[in-house]
Amino acid sequence: MLSNILFYSLDKAIRSYRRLAQANIDRAGIPITIDQWLVLRVLLENVDLRQAEIAELVFKDQASVARILAMLTRRGLVSAQPLPHDGRRTQLRVSEAGYQILAAVQPIVLSNRQLALQGLSDDEQALLQGLLERIAANCAPGRKPARLPPRPAAAAGARTK
Repeated sequence: MLSNILFYSLDKAIRSYRRLAQANIDRAGIPITIDQWLVLRVLLENVDLRQAEIAELVFKDQASVARILAMLTRRGLVSAQPLPHDGRRTQLRVSEAGYQILAAVQPIVLSNRQLALQGLSDDEQALLQGLLERIAANCAPGRKPARLPPRPAAAAGARTK
C-alpha cells in the first residue's frame, strides 16, 4: 500500500504544503508562484550565483530556472547587469519591486509554516529536520551506494525463466 511507503508520505506532505502555500498567495492577490518566490529568496540570500547554482538550490532544472529568471526580469523583480570582467555572465539582483513582493509574501509564508507545523513541538521539528537532512545526505551525488541485499533464490530463478 502506497500510504505505508515513507517517501510517498513525504511527497504527499510536500505537495500538500505547496498547494496550500500557493492558494494562500493567490488569495492575497500577490502575483508570484512558489517557484518564483524561491528563486527571489535565493537571489536575496546569495551573491553572484550562476544559473546552475540557483537551479541546485531550488531543486529545479536549469531550463526551468532560466524561464523563471527571464520572467522575473521582464516583470522588473530582478535586474541583470553584465559583469565587467565576464561578458557572458550577468549579476542578478532583486530589484525594489522584488523586495516589495518578498515583503508582501513573508507574512503568508510564516502563517503557512505555522499551520503546516501545528501540533509539532520544537523538539519534534528539530528531530524531523535532522532526519530529513540525513536522508538528503544519504542520497547526495558521489555517495557510495549501499550494498543491496542478496535476492532470494526464487526471485533470481524467476528472472531467468
